[in-house]
Amino acid sequence: MSLEIHNLTKTFNGTTAVNGLSFNIEKGKIFGMLGANGAGKTTTFRMILGLLDPTKGHAHWKGEPLSYKRTPLVGYLPEERGLFPKLTVKEQMIYLMRLKQMTKSEIIDELRSWLERFQIQEYENKRVEELSKGNQQKIQFMASVLHNPELLILDEPFSGLDPVNADMLKEAVLDLQKNGTTIVFSSHQMHNVEELCDDVVMLKHGRALLQGDLKDIKRNYGLKSITIEADYSLDFLADMAGIEQITPSKLETTVVVSGEEAAKQIFKEITFRGYVRKFTVNDPSLHEIFIDQMGGDRHA
Repeated sequence: MSLEIHNLTKTFNGTTAVNGLSFNIEKGKIFGMLGANGAGKTTTFRMILGLLDPTKGHAHWKGEPLSYKRTPLVGYLPEERGLFPKLTVKEQMIYLMRLKQMTKSEIIDELRSWLERFQIQEYENKRVEELSKGNQQKIQFMASVLHNPELLILDEPFSGLDPVNADMLKEAVLDLQKNGTTIVFSSHQMHNVEELCDDVVMLKHGRALLQGDLKDIKRNYGLKSITIEADYSLDFLADMAGIEQITPSKLETTVVVSGEEAAKQIFKEITFRGYVRKFTVNDPSLHEIFIDQMGGDRHA
């Protein structure tokens, strides 16, 4: 394993922010950390990076804690962005990447390659404060990857990005994975997690509610959704047992149910009533699992 988290715990003034987390991440995998605000994601990242000392447990990268001497191995995109607004993009990168032990010529070569990839070559000599928030986000991401880290930690990397720039960032993350980078990231946007992650952990009040292979979690989760297209009204479904949510549209209706038994009962009832054009049982989306685990209202 490349990253080992064992019984990781952090307490602040009697309040436990992270409570006994344990998981392993293999080299070259993308790992998602999910949870509402205050769930303990950022605190966990800071303990992994050695910015906070754990109250109990440990976080080891390749068998050792991360420390300043291993800085060139790690990239970090913090949720609270930290660029210098008065510096130009090039000045910013030279300053930050020299701390990562890159030479000036290496920095400029890599910078121009990333600027071209993100289609913002014209901003090389612009001050950061002159850029839009979306382009500042691209520069912040570049600051976390320009030195080609072995471990990359991204705290809410897609926050504030429009769909085009979010897709651009996702492609970059996948290319980094292909080159062997181990990536850990948090996101409130469940579709990004589903598109990118191999494994996930879902946190609530610092504890892991669910963790493991994302495909297995979805496949084995009790919640299921059914897509139905029929030639008659499906309003009667609201009175059936096991129905969690009904979302009608012009062509078909999506029904969230508590499990396969409820799905069987629905199939029996609708085929008795008439012709059914479509009946598909789907694994739950990560969004549906998240809402279910967080105790929120699925109907909201």
